[in-house]
Amino acid sequence: MSKLNVGIVQQSCTTNKQDNINKSIAGIKQCVKNGAELVVLQELHTGIYFCQAEEVEMFEWAEPFPGSSYNQFSAIAKELNIVLVTSLFEKRAPGIYHNTAVVFEKDGTEAGRYRKMHIPDDPAYYEKFYFTPGDLGFTPIQTSVGKLGVLICWDQWYPEAARLMAMAGAEVLIYPTAIGYESTDTDEEKTRQRDAWMISQRGHSVANGLPVISVNRVGFEKDWTNVTKGIEFWGTSFITGPQGEILWEANQKDEINKVITIDKQKTEDVRRIWPFFRDRRIDAYGDLTKRYID
Repeated sequence: MSKLNVGIVQQSCTTNKQDNINKSIAGIKQCVKNGAELVVLQELHTGIYFCQAEEVEMFEWAEPFPGSSYNQFSAIAKELNIVLVTSLFEKRAPGIYHNTAVVFEKDGTEAGRYRKMHIPDDPAYYEKFYFTPGDLGFTPIQTSVGKLGVLICWDQWYPEAARLMAMAGAEVLIYPTAIGYESTDTDEEKTRQRDAWMISQRGHSVANGLPVISVNRVGFEKDWTNVTKGIEFWGTSFITGPQGEILWEANQKDEINKVITIDKQKTEDVRRIWPFFRDRRIDAYGDLTKRYID
């Protein structure tokens, strides 16, 4: 299957988990109505972005797998006969929680999961308090629509993650995301941040000759502790082709359900004219496993 219809659900979220789930399911159904075979949801789509503050009560958002949210998304994947990429807060064991993408096959079974490897700890993004770093490595997930290189948000900034997924045979890179502006930033700084975010992912696309699917949340979420002035999530979900070309880009304000067609055959075409994998000097890259070269 060379051509693949990809559905994107860019949504805002509230403190009502079931309302958020219902909104995601409505978006999934709209995408399927428009021909989607693969649908990708944004990071932690069942709730608010609770990592704005460090509070133990926020661990109540987590669920064991399988759990209520897991089961609902499994059921909708089976009902609609699609491959579905979700992003859930996993309660693995007492004191061990993960930011986990679960991929469901068309029959509702779990095709595989990815646990977020790179965990940020920045003002309003206190994820190290909540998430244990992933332990499943950078392994693409085999599905009926192809081999999916699923990564999550902060992983977007790391070329090593994209490269390892590509080297393991990923046919597309997928990034569920929750990123936005802190409201006190200047307009110039906001533009620099969003541009850097897009450039970085487009670079992964170019360097690896792969399409990139990036799905971000949208809307303002208040910091309930009032330490910061909250986050305005900048939306801008987008898909690139294997030369980094923008195939489609959402706006920064609206909830959007959109279907875009990608052509996986173009990876082969592009890698023939830009043979970056052929020319890699793997004999000289040993220092990449070091933290820093003194």
